[in-house]
Amino acid sequence: MPLYDPVLGRDELRKVIEGRGAARRVPMAIHGWINAKTFGAREAQYRELLDSYPCDIQIIHLNIPKVFDAPIDDPSYRWLNFGNPFPEGTALDAVSALDDWAKLDGVLADFPNPDYPGLIPDVRSEHSAADGGVYRIGHWWYWLFERLWSVRGMENALCDFYENGEQVHRLFRALTDFYKAAATRAKELNTDAIYTSDDIGMQTNTFFSLDVFREFFKPYYKELIDHVHKLGMHFWLHACGNIKQFIPDLLEIGLDVLHPIQKHTMKEKEIADRFGKDICIWAGMDVQRIIPYGSPEDVRREVRFLYDTYYRRDGRFIITAGNGMTADTPFENLKAFLDEALRYGLEIGK
Repeated sequence: MPLYDPVLGRDELRKVIEGRGAARRVPMAIHGWINAKTFGAREAQYRELLDSYPCDIQIIHLNIPKVFDAPIDDPSYRWLNFGNPFPEGTALDAVSALDDWAKLDGVLADFPNPDYPGLIPDVRSEHSAADGGVYRIGHWWYWLFERLWSVRGMENALCDFYENGEQVHRLFRALTDFYKAAATRAKELNTDAIYTSDDIGMQTNTFFSLDVFREFFKPYYKELIDHVHKLGMHFWLHACGNIKQFIPDLLEIGLDVLHPIQKHTMKEKEIADRFGKDICIWAGMDVQRIIPYGSPEDVRREVRFLYDTYYRRDGRFIITAGNGMTADTPFENLKAFLDEALRYGLEIGK
C-alpha cells in the first residue's frame, strides 16, 4: 500500500517558495508532467498510481491563443491573422508562418484580446471545491522565445535578434501586454502563481548569448514578473537545457521558481550551492535516461540525490519530473519515484 500523507496547504507552499522555512515534507508537484493517457491501454493502472500520491499544487491551464486556429465566438483570438499555410505534419520549429516581417503590422492590428471570456477556464469542471486550500497556478506554455520561433521558425528566430531586432521588440511588446492582462485575469481564479515556459537552453549551452538575453528578454521578463508580484503571486518558469549563464539575471529580476535544472546539462551541486538560497528550485527527475531506462533502485537513488543536493531547512525546494514522461516509462519506475519522493521527503524533513 502507498504511504499516505495529506496535501500541503497553500500557506506551506508559499513559505517554502519564499525561503521562510521547510514544510513538514518536501513538496511534491509531479503529476503535471505525467498524463495517464500517454500509457494507452495501461492508463487506468497509471492513473490509480498517481491518485495514490499527493500533488501539492493545482495547475489551471489558461486558454491562451493558438497560432492559427481561433474559437468560433472570436475569430481574432489567435496569434496570427491568417490560416496555416503549411501542410499537415510540418515540424513545429520549421513553421515560419510569419515569413515576412511586413505582415507584422496586420498581425498587431488584429492581435488577440485578453478580455476574451474563454481565456479563463471553467475550473468547476476540472477541480472540486475541496481544492480550495491547495496552492493554485495559472499556466500557459510558450513565453517569448518559444512564441517567436513558433511563428518565425527556429532558424529565422535565431537570426532575427541580429537582423530584425526592431520587429522582435514590437512583437515582444505586444505579447508582454497580453500576458500582463492574462495574469491579471488569472487572479479571478484565486491563483497563487503564474507559470509558463521558455526553453532558452540547449543540452550544452544557451540558444543565444547573454547580451541577446539582456536586450531582448530580460526587460520584458522583468516587466511581467513585476506585474505578477504586484498581483500578490509568485512566478514559475520552466526552461530546459543549460541556462547557467542566465540564472543570475533571472534572480535579479525576481523569478521565484525555476524548473527543472535539467540533468546532464548542468552540475546540480554547483547550481544548488550558487543559487539555492536565492530561488526555489523545482528539481526534475531525469526523464531522458533514468526513468525510462534505469531500474527502480536507480530511480530511488536519484530521488535521494536530488533531495540531498537541493534540500534546505529554509525551503526553496520542490520535487517533480524534468519534463513530460513518455510512454516508455515503466510502471515500477514511476511507482519507485513517487514512493521514494514521499518517503524520503518525510524523512529528510524531520
